[in-house]
Amino acid sequence: MIHANEDYLKLPGSYLFSTIAKKVAAFTEANPDKKIIRLGIGDVTQPLCPAVIEAIHKATDEMADGATFRGYAPDLGYEFLRTTIAEKVFRPLGTDIAADEIFVSDGAKSDSANIQEIFTHDTKIAVCDPVYPVYVDTNVMAGRTGTYDETTGLWSNVIYMPCTAANGYSPELPKEVPDLIYLCFPNNPTGATVTKAQLQDWVDYANKNHAVIVYDAAYEAYISEEGVPHSIFECEGARTCAIELRSFSKNAGFTGTRLGYTVIPKDLVDADGVSLHSLWARRHGTKFNGAPYIIQRAGEAVYSEEGQRQTKEQIAYYMKNAKVIYDGLKAAGYTVSGGVNAPYIWLQVPQGMTSWDFFDYLLEKANVVGTPGSGFGPSGEGYFRLTAFGTYENSVEAMERIKAL
Repeated sequence: MIHANEDYLKLPGSYLFSTIAKKVAAFTEANPDKKIIRLGIGDVTQPLCPAVIEAIHKATDEMADGATFRGYAPDLGYEFLRTTIAEKVFRPLGTDIAADEIFVSDGAKSDSANIQEIFTHDTKIAVCDPVYPVYVDTNVMAGRTGTYDETTGLWSNVIYMPCTAANGYSPELPKEVPDLIYLCFPNNPTGATVTKAQLQDWVDYANKNHAVIVYDAAYEAYISEEGVPHSIFECEGARTCAIELRSFSKNAGFTGTRLGYTVIPKDLVDADGVSLHSLWARRHGTKFNGAPYIIQRAGEAVYSEEGQRQTKEQIAYYMKNAKVIYDGLKAAGYTVSGGVNAPYIWLQVPQGMTSWDFFDYLLEKANVVGTPGSGFGPSGEGYFRLTAFGTYENSVEAMERIKAL
């Protein structure tokens, strides 16, 4: 008789954004005349830029031609895209990432969820708190997080690294040494960043303790300040301790077309000298048939001269929204952070309210949707996330509604 995987049954409730969607759907059904402004999920609203659309059309025409038709993509991704990424993304940063150390996929979410598969079940993980839920949930599914305490919101076998106003939303090096460390900068959900010197401390810590860092750089294109690293591989020694996740969803609006990549240097080995690059290549080839040729050509176009100009204009549009939201919340009396190097604004909820209380309050009174901080972890309680991925008009209107409360 078949039984469900008990590790999945350990997960409390539903996925954060599924819960939000259900709440919003119920409110909309009960209040069909209300205009809902959605500043919750980090989905883009601007269309793909013209250079990308042109590349998609061209690639589609090729697929209609018997002489240029493409079937399954190579396991690692097409050479043209991997070489472009190595030359246009990593070389300008002074890093030595090679094309064959880049694995093209259908998005950073998938890779962040699947990367834990190449490590043993007794791997000890450390996460920032608050944290992108996928990191923890997928380790729960793998059976390595222990038991869940509903009172504290903590898993017994997970090292939580609090990121609060007291430490500038930047985690401190854990005293209990983990095997796998998840870092995301610019951070989702807080919008916080670290300096290169701070990131170097993490690289040194990981190398000293034979740990691996999974570095989520999905929002690096939004960095506007000097001294904030765009890649962990800008740090000395990162090739022997780090894996980096990258996304086309945020930097070029590919949320509906799906494209990303993971960088695993060939220098990265486990305690027994096993190549993690080889393990991921084996996993990739077995469980993934490659991102579509059409979409990989679209990804290549992002790094063309026109593509870079146009995508930077889109990023500037969202960051204009971020400033509107940041300034609007400050004017309304909220304590706010983020919104400078990331499209996320992190605010403290009014005293006496929980994060979910504030979610319901905003939805019912202002018809604005955000994300409760507690959904990102125990240290997120008392906080709330708004995103700048809506339209400029909606961002302005949302702030007017909130200031009127």
